[in-house]
Amino acid sequence: MKAIVQTGPRAVEVQERKQPEPGPDEILVEVHSAGLCGSDAGAYSYEGGYEWIPVPRIMGHEYSGRVAEVGDDVETFEVGQKVVEEPIHDCGHCFQCKNGQENVCQNFSITGMHGDGAYANYTLVEERHLHAVPEGVPLREAAITEPTSIATRAVLDQSRLTSGDNVLVEGPGPIGVLTAIVADSVGANVVVSGLEKDATYRLPLLEEQGIDTVNVQSRDLEAVREERTDGLGFDLVFDTTGHHTGVEEAVDYVRKGGQIVVVGIPGEESDIFLPPVVRGEVDINTSYGSKWRNFEQALRLMESGGIDIDAILDTSYSIDEAGAAFEAFLASETCKPVFTFSDG
Repeated sequence: MKAIVQTGPRAVEVQERKQPEPGPDEILVEVHSAGLCGSDAGAYSYEGGYEWIPVPRIMGHEYSGRVAEVGDDVETFEVGQKVVEEPIHDCGHCFQCKNGQENVCQNFSITGMHGDGAYANYTLVEERHLHAVPEGVPLREAAITEPTSIATRAVLDQSRLTSGDNVLVEGPGPIGVLTAIVADSVGANVVVSGLEKDATYRLPLLEEQGIDTVNVQSRDLEAVREERTDGLGFDLVFDTTGHHTGVEEAVDYVRKGGQIVVVGIPGEESDIFLPPVVRGEVDINTSYGSKWRNFEQALRLMESGGIDIDAILDTSYSIDEAGAAFEAFLASETCKPVFTFSDG
């Protein structure tokens, strides 16, 4: 089978690999489509925090496919069924798992990082990590269920968002775009901030979805705050930038009594000036990963047409152009590349 294999920092190649065989509780999935996300790009760059990942390895953790073969002990899935994987695997035994906080499991592993992933024609997964995909959801859209589930957790579980709220989403990367789309779907008044590098592809992508944007290097975000909120400040700010300045700036734009939800993981220490946070009783919350229910929420939003996933997919890169897709992503020339491995 063909597989996209990382062989070193900013180095990937397509290799022929042996098709795996399922164990008793495993399922062999024929991969249809697989997305590229920020953590994939971080691993590709081998930047700070990703140097522990063993190479060479087959990349990829967000994908969709069909069941090709089932192990002898598998009971809930059948050959031909459409599926997606929860790629962050909890241990099921630590305190957090027992306490209903399996998304922050002490002993987690991630598909495509701790072991080989889904950038291949076939991948193996334990039965308990799979979700059935509704028939009304195309496989190429289902491929990004995982990042959509991260957005549904941030918006629907970890924030106080209600219809009519004025919302700022900082950062138009994949998670920022999906967070904005989910927030918009429940009736929030959303604006997404980005940089000059985002003005060619990512910000226009959001504008095509009817979501307002601002390039902070050509327009004053403080002025936008004044115009959109009558000077009060945003009810809710989602920081999806993954940069330490994101949460610092969120403090400047949220209203007193408002909420900040940090979704991106800052690569450096943040220097937050706390007096206005305390005096304004601003709630700062975090959102990491997702749970089983968030995957189901994402799939149901796709099935109902509540969010338009197809509009944000970029299927222009073949698996033989994986390196170009990663470089384009890092340059903000694309937002959500999706590789196609099967037409079925």
